[in-house]
Order: sequence, then C-alpha cells, then structure tokens
Amino acid sequence: MADMNDLILTIVRPLVNYPERLIIDIVEKDEFSEYQLSVHPDDIGRLIGKKGRVAKAIRAIIYSVKVEGPKRTRLIIQNSQNS
Repeated sequence: MADMNDLILTIVRPLVNYPERLIIDIVEKDEFSEYQLSVHPDDIGRLIGKKGRVAKAIRAIIYSVKVEGPKRTRLIIQNSQNS
C-alpha cells in the first residue's frame, strides 16, 4: 500500500499548487481498497480537468497497477476540510 501512496503522490504533486496539502487516507471496503485523496479546494479543478480527463488519466494509471489479493483499487478525489 505504501507503493500505491507513493505512485499517487508522484503523479499528483506536479499538478497541484499546494502539494503540502495532499493527504491520502486508505479505507478498506469489502471489494475495494479506497484511496481518498484530499487536496486544497483550489486544486480540485486542476486534478479533475476539462470533462474529467485528468482524473480519468490518473485513475487509468492507478487502476492498471497489479495489486495482491482480490481487492481492486479505487481513487476518490475530494476537498480537504481545512482551507
């Protein structure tokens, strides 16, 4: 899981204006390992992109990584609570 965190941060850090505000929480569900990426509110648009293209590209890379076990990976991009 630490490798997936590093991969997500490596992809996302260059795209945002506030890299120090990136927080990843891992939530284990029955079928998924859900990575909840919290970013500064000003960076949400940068990560989603026009028509969601940037978010789709990030997810395509992350979902293509082989993980052990039956669970799949899911990435959720959300606002950080502290602006």
